[in-house]
Amino acid sequence: MYLMAKLFSVASWNVEHFKDDVSRIGRVVQFLKNQNPDVFALYEVEGKTVFGELTTRMPDYQFHLTEGEQVQEILVGARKTLTAFFTQKLEFKSGNTYLRPGALLTVTVGGAHYPLLFLHTKSSSQPIGLGIRDDMLQRALEFRKTLEAVPPGAPANYLFLGDLNIMGMDYPFDRSIQPELELRKLDANAKPRKMRRLAKTKEMTWWNGPASQMPPSNLDHVVAADHLKFKVFGGGAEIEVRGWASLTTDAQKQQWIKDYSDHSLLFFQLEK
Repeated sequence: MYLMAKLFSVASWNVEHFKDDVSRIGRVVQFLKNQNPDVFALYEVEGKTVFGELTTRMPDYQFHLTEGEQVQEILVGARKTLTAFFTQKLEFKSGNTYLRPGALLTVTVGGAHYPLLFLHTKSSSQPIGLGIRDDMLQRALEFRKTLEAVPPGAPANYLFLGDLNIMGMDYPFDRSIQPELELRKLDANAKPRKMRRLAKTKEMTWWNGPASQMPPSNLDHVVAADHLKFKVFGGGAEIEVRGWASLTTDAQKQQWIKDYSDHSLLFFQLEK
């Protein structure tokens, strides 16, 4: 039986309003360490205490943090044994000063470059929210052409991922757009660019718990170049969802959400 070789693993996790609660920071960092990713991104980082705790408890990683007028930042970590180059990409703010920029980490393994664009797109079900989010996602898809222009000819080993906030649009007169339709548009736009959205072990990755009026939602995604290969988890999925979504009872899920975040963590592994 032929076994593919691991290139590197990635964790992507929105830790809601991740700031100065020291006990929560400790729990989150330990959970992240337990996943043992080679590369990770945390979204909604708001406090300097987070950065200090990560550098202390995860000394084998190098860290990068977006910066600007936005309140919430994206923090990216990579093992020091990896060759990785970080760039903040302002074009993914879609002209909005207070939106998060893209966080681009290019990992080099075996002479090949793997650009990973971490995104936290606009969160809103209002028409302006859908419009900004659609523009950000379109820019992310078009970025593949930019990557393939230098050097020309070779297909880019490109992925974009994160909390894409796919939540549709609320509108009166029976003109609302359901999240599933927004996802269909993303998939349709990705296809001619030879990219695809990876299947997950659990579809729903966000929930505020059983007391919430909001149902579980499918917000977090990974979109990758067609030619890339990944480790396969249960049910043929290439993304393993870890956190509240993988627990059994509502009580367990509620406790996990309280202790960690309303988002589950996405984990995947690129392979040769």
